[in-house]
Amino acid sequence: MKLRAFFLLLLLALLQQPATGQALVPTLTLSDVIAQALNHSAAGQQAITNRETGYWAWRGYRANYRPQLGLQGTLPNFSRVITPVVQPDGTTDFRAVRINNSNVALSLSQNVGWSGAQVFVGAEVQRFDDFNGNLRRYNNQPLTVGITQPLGQFNGLKWARAIEPLRYQESQRSFVEERETVAQRVTELYFDVLLQQVNAAVAGQNAQATAELLRIGREKFALGRLSQSDLLQLELNLLDARQAQTQARLDAESAAVDLQAYTGQPAVEGAGTLAVPARAPQPTVAPAQALAEAQQHRSATLAFRRRLLQAERDVAQARGTTGFQATLTANLGYVNQAPNLVDSYANLQNQQQVRLAFTLPLVDWGRRQSIVRTAELARDQTRRDVAQEARSFEQTVLTQAGQQAALAEQLRLAGRADSLAQRRYDIARATYVLGRISLTDLTLASVAKDAARRGYIFALRAGWVAYYRLRALTLYDFERQASLLK
Repeated sequence: MKLRAFFLLLLLALLQQPATGQALVPTLTLSDVIAQALNHSAAGQQAITNRETGYWAWRGYRANYRPQLGLQGTLPNFSRVITPVVQPDGTTDFRAVRINNSNVALSLSQNVGWSGAQVFVGAEVQRFDDFNGNLRRYNNQPLTVGITQPLGQFNGLKWARAIEPLRYQESQRSFVEERETVAQRVTELYFDVLLQQVNAAVAGQNAQATAELLRIGREKFALGRLSQSDLLQLELNLLDARQAQTQARLDAESAAVDLQAYTGQPAVEGAGTLAVPARAPQPTVAPAQALAEAQQHRSATLAFRRRLLQAERDVAQARGTTGFQATLTANLGYVNQAPNLVDSYANLQNQQQVRLAFTLPLVDWGRRQSIVRTAELARDQTRRDVAQEARSFEQTVLTQAGQQAALAEQLRLAGRADSLAQRRYDIARATYVLGRISLTDLTLASVAKDAARRGYIFALRAGWVAYYRLRALTLYDFERQASLLK
């Protein structure tokens, strides 16, 4: 009995040696591939572009509330034409004129967001030349101060002050979310390649073990201790293992192409290049905490508020552009005219202008009512959509957070099953060599071993995908207990 036990252990030790040519050569890790995708993939570059677009849109919005200094002019404005001139007696005479009417104006303006008004300070010089009459005149306005105030109109500046800061913060948060989404997608593609690598490695080990069993089986068959049916089955098993190995390599190359195309780097070439990662971090996550972090950090929360404000803005715009509208313009300053520029600054005269322009539809056949009502209905629908999406978002976060413990337990069980199935197969293979179990039992143990290995990789994949998905949903790192926003 002791000799038989020693022989059994020796066979176990020999059969457990991996195939030298089939060992995985880990040259890239999951973190390496994610870093490549974030820096070089189209999705990673798109996230950067979206963030930059949001930043410059924010810069443009803020510029609307800052003083604007501008220079306008028409120089020269020369014309040589024959033009009709009405005479004192009412007749028309056609005369040749050769004139130049140029002007230059400098203005400083400031928008007033809460009222929609614009305050301005300016200066303008106008020069007129009549070349036929040898006449030159200057019209000088060295100082003009005024205001333009819309009355009863839509105030886009006021609504922009409420909406644009939300849009900017949303774009910055979306950048972090998109990067986490890229990491999630890379993880899925990474494990697609890794699973095929594992299949190829398992098939290679099976092929080597089956080749050894076939050699032993032929010796037993020659001694009359193995049936021809079992010998043929061993040969079929070897062919199946080699075919599975070849197919897994092809599948790994195809999956590697998808991973390479997504990451934008020619770093993944064939099988045997990806390392099996350790299990994903598994911090304890309370669903209520996950929901609180998501509501605090996610761009969706800001997007809900922005969409509601935009719907209210559209109603205000519909009302402010279809009813009574008026614009009050007032300015005062100094003005003078003279044959030369220097004299135009002397004896300046006061200048005042007040103008109220308005429009009031009297009969529009319900046009204003239909436009406003359409905007109100769109606003009400937006409220319903936002409420539904907010509930769906909350449920998604709660469900994802609640699955963390189950996924961790699933991975623990899959790892245990993988270990037990491997040990069972090793024992079954050695026992088969001793002739104590049938080939069918050995085949079943091999199938269970392969299935358990794949199950472990699937569980590992689910854990990592869930890890990045929860980060993207909450923008919070539960492992470090810190926000992902910088």
